[in-house]
Amino acid sequence: MKPREDMTFPFAEYERRLSELRSHIAERQLDAVVITDPENIMYLTDYQTTGYSFFQAIVVPLEDEPFMITRALEESNIFARTWVERTRPYPDTGDAIQMLVDALREYGLANKRIGYERNSYFFPAYQQDFVHTTLAGAKLLDCFGIVEQSRLRKSPVEIEVMRKAAIATEAGMKAGIEACQPGVTENEVGAAISAAMFRAGGEPPAVMPYVTSGPRTMIGHATWEGRELQAGEHVFLEVGGCYRRYHTAMMRTVVLGDLSSSMYKAQERMKLALEAVHEQFQVGMTVSDADNLIRNIITHNDVGARLITRSGYSIGIAFPPSWDEGYIVSLKQGESAILQEGMTFHVIPWMWGVDGDKTCGISDTIQITREGCESFFTMPLDFSVKPAKTQANPASTDATNAVSQAASPSKHKSAEKPEKASKAEAT
Repeated sequence: MKPREDMTFPFAEYERRLSELRSHIAERQLDAVVITDPENIMYLTDYQTTGYSFFQAIVVPLEDEPFMITRALEESNIFARTWVERTRPYPDTGDAIQMLVDALREYGLANKRIGYERNSYFFPAYQQDFVHTTLAGAKLLDCFGIVEQSRLRKSPVEIEVMRKAAIATEAGMKAGIEACQPGVTENEVGAAISAAMFRAGGEPPAVMPYVTSGPRTMIGHATWEGRELQAGEHVFLEVGGCYRRYHTAMMRTVVLGDLSSSMYKAQERMKLALEAVHEQFQVGMTVSDADNLIRNIITHNDVGARLITRSGYSIGIAFPPSWDEGYIVSLKQGESAILQEGMTFHVIPWMWGVDGDKTCGISDTIQITREGCESFFTMPLDFSVKPAKTQANPASTDATNAVSQAASPSKHKSAEKPEKASKAEAT
């Protein structure tokens, strides 16, 4: 390992991660592991590139020095970013998996017990078959999850990096809320969000913001498509800010008109779910119980809405196509994993099908602490309501109010109750 002081985390953090991985390697009675997931490679080394569609791997022997296999172009990222000193690059005209096999032989691993991530998107079956066939003397064993078990709990320095991602997330969301006006296109809202995130120090996220309006909010994972926002409609926003590949995410809803009774009820139900999260999430709680807590609150509504997905997922390091770590652990029914200090989740008590034709959302990114849980954000939870009668006077619009409120440290400031709905009706 080459000690250096210009990586995302102190060098000691990478030494700790490597030492922990080797403990897991020894527990599984392996001699080495071949790690191919981009998030895991970055976790161990600080290596990143957008060229991860080309085969890349870090091989970590139990006792010897690690080495990396990359496309020749990407080797520059090893030198520029990581502590790794041994590299074996392959040219675009070369064979990446043959290079991996040759390197395993070169470093005395041809007849050893080697773990590999069998379920990795970036090590397809035909490549695995080649290694099995060519390296016949080795015993190749699935070790999928061997790095993720360490990634699950974020260290204090990781939490601080996620706080920087949260600054970008909030900046983008505030700009998106402000940009929402009748006549503005979804594209313009997306542009405002992106520009604000990047100006706030954010980096390219694993997924660009979700911006949908009116009937398009019922389309799962839709992004902006040029639709013009209309008075009387609502806008669904979901923003994931990124810093050094670590992410935080949030959902918010903008109403371009008066707040209807059903939308008010939806707002209050989601707020109630998030309040329950902050009051009841604790170390030792199963993720199934955590999901049930949220799901039961959202399900108990009289506006026709459903929570049709998991209620949350682990979040942290991510490359496209997704910002979540849900494959490691998600808040969903039937899961026996327990909440542990240092875990981080995007909690999503969103509501699909309000009045049969609207999707709205309020969400939070939290860390599990010794005392319970804590949000990464300070923005208020309420819908940003922009009544049509105020649109002619930009200086006094609710858009301005929403942005100024977003700067307030209060997260739970309630919206004024609309005339058409009472609090009793909402609960």
